[in-house]
Amino acid sequence: MASAASAPEDSVPAGTGTVTTAVPARLDRLPWSRWHWMIVIGLGTVWILDGLEVTIVGNVAGRLAEEGSGLDITAAQVTGVAAALYVAGACSGALFFGWLTDRYGRKKLFMVTLAVYLGATAMTALSFESWWFFLFRFLTGFGIGGEYAAINSAIDELIPSLYRGRVDLIINGSYWLGAIGGALLSVVMLDTDIFPQNLGWRLSFALGVVLGLVILLVRRHVPESPRWQFIHGRAEDAEELVSSVEQQIEEEKGERLPPPAGEITIHQRKSIGFGLIARTVFGRYPRRAILGLSLFIGQAFLYNAITFGFGTILTTFFDVPTGQTGYYFAVIAAGNFLGPLLLGKLFDTVGRRIMISSTYLLSGVLLFGTAWLFDRGSLTATTMTVCWCVVLFFASAGASSAYLTVSEVFPMETRAMAIAFFYALGTAAGGISGPLIFADLTESGVVGDTALAFRIGAALMCAAGLVAAFLAVKAERRSLEEIAEPLSVAKPAPSSGSG
Repeated sequence: MASAASAPEDSVPAGTGTVTTAVPARLDRLPWSRWHWMIVIGLGTVWILDGLEVTIVGNVAGRLAEEGSGLDITAAQVTGVAAALYVAGACSGALFFGWLTDRYGRKKLFMVTLAVYLGATAMTALSFESWWFFLFRFLTGFGIGGEYAAINSAIDELIPSLYRGRVDLIINGSYWLGAIGGALLSVVMLDTDIFPQNLGWRLSFALGVVLGLVILLVRRHVPESPRWQFIHGRAEDAEELVSSVEQQIEEEKGERLPPPAGEITIHQRKSIGFGLIARTVFGRYPRRAILGLSLFIGQAFLYNAITFGFGTILTTFFDVPTGQTGYYFAVIAAGNFLGPLLLGKLFDTVGRRIMISSTYLLSGVLLFGTAWLFDRGSLTATTMTVCWCVVLFFASAGASSAYLTVSEVFPMETRAMAIAFFYALGTAAGGISGPLIFADLTESGVVGDTALAFRIGAALMCAAGLVAAFLAVKAERRSLEEIAEPLSVAKPAPSSGSG
């Protein structure tokens, strides 16, 4: 149980006491249970919505540009301007909500951010002018960016260290289940024999709202992070929550849990200033900062460019009808999901450094090969899709590991803000410029221009893989507090290094 090291907790204002607690060790020694599945479903399913959303936009770009769609907009504006605004919104939302998440808690913010996402998506379905569509693409991204910060921090703080790597990767990879649904859904919604030309794409967005409301209901049962609670003056709440979970799991497994491995003593605090966060991330952990930035820039350029532009490539270079692009995208989306699903366990067993560097490097090398074949005119729509499926099998596991990395290698008090910062900076560099550059290159209709975009993405992935080979942190099966000591710790333990 938490105990006051200097004074009774109820004798000091919340956020100013000193407590000793075994909460982190108690959470890490829990066996996998129904409670953990509830966490995964309640938090992880939002990536399915994100995948659904982004894929629908990519696949309906051609339809929106057609006369009679109800919008005066071009395909390049959808895959370029609207995509860049969506990512810009995500960057802004990550920073704004990331700070609030560290200050006010994970649970409050992952409810608020989902509500923002749902409202903006509903308004997108009602678009009547291009400016309206652009505005609510930005606001939809704003909500999603907040989700990345709030949810990734909550997941890593609630999942035991033995499973943290694979669970984090699979949850982030579940984005591609939504992408499969979005791709197949767009085939139906773009069929003018079923829905009018100006209605099908609107119904696609509306369905995302319905699914989001279901997730919102499930998410109500996901608790606050006990790690956040005991640092922010709510040690009794943290103890009560963990005791309740332990009781549930002992009843489920029919056996007593082993004793926790140790305790930690911390000074409680209400919030962390931006100055301290910056000094911690860049002053205390500069090698980890370089690692996080490299991983995010590489995957952001690759994914935001290709996710928003794959449908345009098919229609421009292979004459695939706009209503059929969803079938092809469903195939590469399946490859994306299988990557984290099948490789995720290796991040916990083989180790972070080997798996992060190899997935980035393999995807980069394979993408160089795809660019070469495409430039030679050796690919068809089918073989291009197969090539991308193989590339993204590895790239998806690598990209998911970027979120895992920045979530677990910085102190708990800065976790959500660190995720937000590296997501925003990396995505701004690769995710905003990527769609804009890619839209210009693919719109030209010149094979060499599109092959160049492939090579840029491949080079950035390879560069990130090399950085990871030297700087990735040995975080597998270690507690978050061991990887990065909390800033609030009362008696600092010997440092395990800054890199």
